[in-house]
Amino acid sequence: MIIDKPAISISAGQARNLALGAQGFDPDDSRPVTKRRIMKAIRQTGMLQVDSVNVLTRAHYMPVFSRLGVYDIADLDQLTWGNARQRKLFEYWGHEASMIPVEDYGLYRWRMADAADGKGTWGRIASVIKDHPELVRGILERIAKDGPVAASDLEQKGASSSKWWGWSSTKTAMEFLFWSGQVMARKRRSSFERVYDLPERIIGDAALEAPVSRADAQRALIRNGVAAMGVATEADLRKYFRLPTVDAKARVAEMVEDGALLTADVEGWKQPGYLCPHTNPRRRAKPTALMVPFDPIMWERERVERIFGFNYRIEIYVPAEKRQYGYYVLPFMQNGEFVARVDLKSDRQHGILRVQNAHLEDGCDATDVAGELMAHLGRLSRFLGLTGVDVVAGNPFSVYLAAQNKA
Repeated sequence: MIIDKPAISISAGQARNLALGAQGFDPDDSRPVTKRRIMKAIRQTGMLQVDSVNVLTRAHYMPVFSRLGVYDIADLDQLTWGNARQRKLFEYWGHEASMIPVEDYGLYRWRMADAADGKGTWGRIASVIKDHPELVRGILERIAKDGPVAASDLEQKGASSSKWWGWSSTKTAMEFLFWSGQVMARKRRSSFERVYDLPERIIGDAALEAPVSRADAQRALIRNGVAAMGVATEADLRKYFRLPTVDAKARVAEMVEDGALLTADVEGWKQPGYLCPHTNPRRRAKPTALMVPFDPIMWERERVERIFGFNYRIEIYVPAEKRQYGYYVLPFMQNGEFVARVDLKSDRQHGILRVQNAHLEDGCDATDVAGELMAHLGRLSRFLGLTGVDVVAGNPFSVYLAAQNKA
């Protein structure tokens, strides 16, 4: 389909407000953060990305804090790992490994079916499906008969092989069963290892409902994506839910044709933007928040730079001597603008939130930023169950921040 003329023109400032307003930031810290509010925030983002890095806290805990403030982590754990009645989230491949609202389970069945057919499988999983079908079948039968199990519970001594890049054949087979939707994560152990069970034992009837068609499911995901991003390019929408390129292009074209999406000429964008028909382009959003690298706002670095003029890269895998800002750096947004970066670590042994480095963005005033940043760091410390904040005084802004901490 050829789009002759964008339906609306949007300024760069409006695009930024739309992107932030869609993400569920709630400035009202006075209200209790209930499970209902937690789920509302997650539904607005579509999912919470999961990551094993635990230098601060598990990544999926932070986006809710960034949007709602201090809350009880046990509430999110129950929504994630509770019984069938309590559980409102399931783990699957959304953006990456993600916690996704159970009501969206049907929207991912096409991806599970693709995996079951071997579509898109990478080397080691493709090999285990082809070379060890009896292993895959045996693991599924074992879970169906005896209940929840982790891959390590099934591994035999000496099963690991360099052929699997450190994964045993058993773990690889389990990952295939998970990816294809034949098993689901019932919980994660302290080592962050998944324990698997049959989906119907975990989310009940939701796992047994008739699948949504591939095209309808992808259109629904795109609707969720544009609602979560406010305004987005086709590539933004494709990447948010990791949709196949050909499918994403076809679905977006169909939705424009049907009037489910409007096209927009966005200031500074090389590609057309898309938004929901009833979106108010003049909405305002000026949140102040700390964000982890795995926050939905930060997922796509090109989009972050395009919308916020903020260049951000994760430096976890960069050698220490080559890092520019630090190991686990959280951007700090003040009134809708990225103004600083802080390299944070939870020192659980001493009960302290360590600010290992802090950097002020060019053009920002330390006196305007430091006080509010310290307030947010104090709030984060309380959220993590720590007793205070310690700032390592290194560069000039870190020295200034440390002084504010002592004031």
